[in-house]
Amino acid sequence: MDVSLVTALGLGLLLGLRHALDADHVAAVSTLVARERGFVPSCLLGAFWGAGHTLALLGAGIAVITFKLTITPGLEDALERTVGLVLVLLGGHVLLRALGELRVHGHEHTHGGGAHRHVHVHVGSPDAAHVHLFRVGGRPFVVGLLHGLAGSATLTLLVLGTIASPISALAYILVFGIGSTAGMLLLSGLVGLPVALAAGGARRLQTAIQIVAGIGSVALGIWMLAGPAGA
Repeated sequence: MDVSLVTALGLGLLLGLRHALDADHVAAVSTLVARERGFVPSCLLGAFWGAGHTLALLGAGIAVITFKLTITPGLEDALERTVGLVLVLLGGHVLLRALGELRVHGHEHTHGGGAHRHVHVHVGSPDAAHVHLFRVGGRPFVVGLLHGLAGSATLTLLVLGTIASPISALAYILVFGIGSTAGMLLLSGLVGLPVALAAGGARRLQTAIQIVAGIGSVALGIWMLAGPAGA
């Protein structure tokens, strides 16, 4: 194999790992992971996100190479804004879910012959949540697909402009996708670890994590929607 191609594939793997840390990716996966209460499902979310992301990149690459299609700046901007809208929806859903678990009520206590009423905040319900491992993949796969489509224009143009062989170009995109999948799996595991620990006891901490993730996702989504074209 050509040494230059091996170097390019190695670089693609590293760039894929770095790509997983983009702000919109972190925000999307954080909101998805904040919904779960287990470490393994959290890792699976990252893997499914990466699978959708890689499929979108490969599909765009094949379309550009085989059918000579082009992804126009207008379409790329529309996809970016779609990602922003998805971030707002994901963040809003997590916020509503977190706030819905807060239950405020009062208790009366007697101190020194006088009655006092204290307000307490309880988190969650008495029923334990159940994680269905076979249902965790759909949403992150679709979100990853959208992110892949939104970033496909830049990647395919970069690859096709520097790698002459179509097979080599697709190999680069595949390796890039594998790198981003591995990076997202690790990231979702890191984000999911404190969520899983909080689910084991400190439910208030888990709710706080959900609120922070939701606010961050909504804020970034609004910025992407309001930003200039190509931002």
